[in-house]
Amino acid sequence: LTILKDIRAALPQYDYLYLGDNARAPYGPRSFDVVYQYTLEAVQELFDRGCHLVILACNTASAKALRSIQQNDLPNIAPDRRVLGVIRPSTEIIGQYSRTKAIGILATEGTVASNSYVIEIKKFWPQCSVEQHACPLWVPLIENNEFDTHAGREFI
Repeated sequence: LTILKDIRAALPQYDYLYLGDNARAPYGPRSFDVVYQYTLEAVQELFDRGCHLVILACNTASAKALRSIQQNDLPNIAPDRRVLGVIRPSTEIIGQYSRTKAIGILATEGTVASNSYVIEIKKFWPQCSVEQHACPLWVPLIENNEFDTHAGREFI
């Protein structure tokens, strides 16, 4: 929901649907095939509801399923619609925020294992070093807005 709030503020003239797959979360430890299938099902559901643009606001779905859906599925099921992820836009600008050119990534096991952030950051910011760590409880901390609490800081 954090990304939805920002998008709505920037583009208030559009209607939005939010689909959160809480029943099958977390995606992080799941296999590529499972994440791909769950993500494709969610994308199809949103297309069926009339969405023309779907943003995968999940790093794991972006890392494991986005490319396959864009290249293999969209041309067949909805060539006039788009599916975007959150990794590439983040990596395009992240180097601007690092004075030391050292970037740390806390993510799910699936996102870290995909190496997606490292690959994309190196494309845009080859002078930056990237250190990443799997943080299985990161998603619940973010989703429950507890990352900036005493307990959240202790965990991190």
